[in-house]
Amino acid sequence: MTYDGAWQLAIATLLGCGGSKAEAPVTADSAGRGLPPDSLALASARGVEIWYTLARASTGADGQDCVERGLEIRHGGRRVPVPLLYTGSPPVLVNDSTIRATLWTHCTPGDTYRVDLRTGRPVRERFGAAR
Repeated sequence: MTYDGAWQLAIATLLGCGGSKAEAPVTADSAGRGLPPDSLALASARGVEIWYTLARASTGADGQDCVERGLEIRHGGRRVPVPLLYTGSPPVLVNDSTIRATLWTHCTPGDTYRVDLRTGRPVRERFGAAR
């Protein structure tokens, strides 16, 4: 293989390593391809709303397809995204400052997180002995 041929092979290999299409977040650029609209997931008595915003298509180990949704906290004119937490189940209000949400990966529920309604910061819940 020539030096030029090696570079062409390396570039072709890198271009083919873009990751799994099934886990790519659905963005406004792909709106024509089935972007789910923002939808209200939960509202508190204080007027804090939890919305499903971002979405990603995924496939479970059994081959079943699903859509995992990102969360955003809205109160008054503020919008606070919850980082790195996609879910396939509704969040639950714990108290006036916290929700509980379950992280989903490949259409499978995993760890649960407590999310601060003021900051959007998710903190993994630990049950039983320390991990």
